[in-house]
Amino acid sequence: MSRPRPTHLLSLLLAVATALALTGCGNGTASAGGGGGDKAAKTIRIAYQAFPSGDLIVKNKGWLEKALPDYAITWTKFDSGASINTAFVAGSVDIAAIGSSPVARGLSAPLNIPYQVAFVLDVAGDNEALVVRNDAGISDVSGLKGKKVATSFASTAHYSLLAALDRAGVAESEVKIVDLEPQDILASWTRGDIDAAYTWLPTLEELKKNGKVLVASRELATAGKPTLDLGVVSTAFVGAHPGAVDAWRKAEAQALDLIAKDPDAAAQAVGAELNLSKEDAKSQLSQGVFLKPADLASPEWLGTPDKVGGLAKNLVSAAQFLKDQQKIDSVPDLATVERAIYNKGLPGVLGL
Repeated sequence: MSRPRPTHLLSLLLAVATALALTGCGNGTASAGGGGGDKAAKTIRIAYQAFPSGDLIVKNKGWLEKALPDYAITWTKFDSGASINTAFVAGSVDIAAIGSSPVARGLSAPLNIPYQVAFVLDVAGDNEALVVRNDAGISDVSGLKGKKVATSFASTAHYSLLAALDRAGVAESEVKIVDLEPQDILASWTRGDIDAAYTWLPTLEELKKNGKVLVASRELATAGKPTLDLGVVSTAFVGAHPGAVDAWRKAEAQALDLIAKDPDAAAQAVGAELNLSKEDAKSQLSQGVFLKPADLASPEWLGTPDKVGGLAKNLVSAAQFLKDQQKIDSVPDLATVERAIYNKGLPGVLGL
């Protein structure tokens, strides 16, 4: 996600340059020309994040490559939804795993990113949380006043941190919030530079070794501030390659099935991607909330072409909260967000 504030202009330019260097300059869609298996003309550029999810299973198993042998598929790792939004702005990503808060920002002005939500990877549970150092002498969120707290700006963790502070009656100005990516959060934590952090697995697991959880995203979800990890696709790519998008959705649904029916196999694949043991990966997967593929077409989530699901309202609500916190300029209306929900073919396209 790009950050419109002037102080972040240099970061934005560097991020765009990095995105272009990593994934190649493009017009925001894989080339539609060519055929006959011409991989140079049919490409899919996927942005992924290193958190336990079905997306890592799809990558590890090579399911999309097997389903689409005539496409050249590249997977590029990003550290946060903010950098992924920047890549979409640069036109260098086609499909991405990204949190709901960055998506709410991306669909809002001034970004107005032309992408669509086509999958729910997971619902944040205990896999994202606010952790405080054991030696900080803090027992609840209100104790963070005057303390230094790290999170990744414009991420679901940032959104949840603001929600946790608001819920505890703590003004954002009363806490020193610093913008760090997960690996930098861990380094700062190790040096003792920060008192607390709101972040996600696997970094979260490391912080918990000498810290305690004050609140997890699961609790905030029950209090009306849920966060999700979503699969989004550029609108241009959906229009040019609907069959490829269907293949990607089927692969992601297969990963959800594997998590539910064979957690050991799922953990083996995720562990290989995160350099974790199967046991550690299994434990981390158990902390997230994963839907059944059939749930995606339910009224609560993506819905169907006849009736868009409640996910659209969730994103509008997230955008409204961000505006209230003065993080975005305006909130998109429900009709605009509903048009950004891609549920064509559901539920049948998932092979259910």
